Amino acid sequence: QVQLVESGGGSVQAGGSLRLSCAVSGVAAGTYCVGWFRQVEGKEREGVAAMTIAGGTRTYYGDSVKGRFTISRDNVKNTVNLQMSALKAEDTGIYYCAAPRPGHSCTRVGLDVDEYIVWGQGTQVTVSS
Repeated sequence: QVQLVESGGGSVQAGGSLRLSCAVSGVAAGTYCVGWFRQVEGKEREGVAAMTIAGGTRTYYGDSVKGRFTISRDNVKNTVNLQMSALKAEDTGIYYCAAPRPGHSCTRVGLDVDEYIVWGQGTQVTVSS
């Protein structure tokens, strides 16, 4: 069973940067993709970025973060990271990393929340204007 633990959240002023990390362990054979999502109270969970972690390095981004956020992976530390720059107040929320069913690629699942079945506990990001 894949286990995901997020870290790196905090408070920052608008225009600033934060880096989130998702420690990935217990990766089952066929786990090809890890995604980052965020949720604001009262709103649906939103896909932020996803990255292929086996068999390639393809990345996917939500429209609201393109050009500002970068997803990457560190194969030595077994982490999937989210570098967030030019942060806006509307980026505030709880950020989660997640993995889809084994065998389901990022190409297949994209940023569809319903396709991801393993979730971390989340880390809070607060951007003040």
